Amino acid sequence: MINTYEILETIKMISSESLDIRTITMGISLRDCAHSDMDELAKRVYDKITRKAEKLVKTGEDIEREYGIPITNKRISVTPVSIIGEAANGDYIKIA
Repeated sequence: MINTYEILETIKMISSESLDIRTITMGISLRDCAHSDMDELAKRVYDKITRKAEKLVKTGEDIEREYGIPITNKRISVTPVSIIGEAANGDYIKIA
């Protein structure tokens, strides 16, 4: 159970000590995007990231409003390009 002291301490940390949540990170596995054609691989990666992370910023803002604590950065983390690109022929720059 949260008591009054803890609430007041949290308010103090937010206002006078600039408490914030530094970063929220969404992890996305891209393993299912692997393909032998680099153009198709790049399309799959783009489509998956934009689909899965579409609401990341809004969700972060909703959390900020609900708890009253600012979130400085919203970011994504994905499967290393070397893992999903190893079956494809071509330059990794298209999927980097």
